[in-house]
Amino acid sequence: MDKQQKYLKRVVDMRDLTFKAFAITNEIDLNKIAVHCGIPKKFTWEEPLILKGEILKSILYKNVDESQMVLVFSFGSIVFINHSTPNEVTALLNYLHSFEPDIDVKTADRYSDDYSLHIKEKESIELTDEYVVVPEYESYYPELISTVLAKSVALEKTEEQLGKINDKLETMIDRLEKGKLRIGNKELARTTAKIVRHEYNTLAYIMILDKPDITWTSSTAGEFYDRMLEFFELNDRYKILKSKTEILYNIMNGFSTISHSIRGLFVEWIIVILILFEIVLSLLGIAGLLP
Repeated sequence: MDKQQKYLKRVVDMRDLTFKAFAITNEIDLNKIAVHCGIPKKFTWEEPLILKGEILKSILYKNVDESQMVLVFSFGSIVFINHSTPNEVTALLNYLHSFEPDIDVKTADRYSDDYSLHIKEKESIELTDEYVVVPEYESYYPELISTVLAKSVALEKTEEQLGKINDKLETMIDRLEKGKLRIGNKELARTTAKIVRHEYNTLAYIMILDKPDITWTSSTAGEFYDRMLEFFELNDRYKILKSKTEILYNIMNGFSTISHSIRGLFVEWIIVILILFEIVLSLLGIAGLLP
């Protein structure tokens, strides 16, 4: 058991945990933050950076409880555990902003979710939209719940971005319906780039199909994580995004084909006009109407 897991095991003495998740950007460089915090570890994309104890105290400039921590994910989400005041959230966001300038602290709560963990003596785990009830505390609960919440809000952000791309394509379709068939190469390239970026953010950064390491070594952790995934419908939402992305690619291929066909037809007409012009000149020359 590594130091982070040992810490998580001590973090709760049969008390409830509250979670607040935000999707604030597309990517966060965890290693830059770790170096600044004096954490001697190389972070991979699959694991979050956990800020707690003295490190969190130095960031927030206030004493923190043992149960308080912040999990920062490489795909742009952060999860606060047992943080009750907005000032703590703002202070941490400002700290992350110093590493990732594209983070907009004022609109950070645009993609967010609240959740809680309750420990009660009962036979089975109970999952709801707002909380999960477990019969006894396990050290992996904070990280697994945080991971699911982080991916969920990141997907919400991606889903809205996909909606904006759909709006752009709808405008292009309206132009086609009105007979305005010509679409510039730059416009096609920009829209295609947005689709590629959307897919890249979903696949490479959110990593819906990847599981935390603890789920491979603990069957109970794996079962709990799978139940959380299914309840939040992450796999289904991911599949819907994938299918919508493929449809967008097909639409863009259609636009590209139409645009290239129009350009090809335009070039052919120019060639025909030039040939006709040359024939007319020749006939005028034969008729002696031209010097």
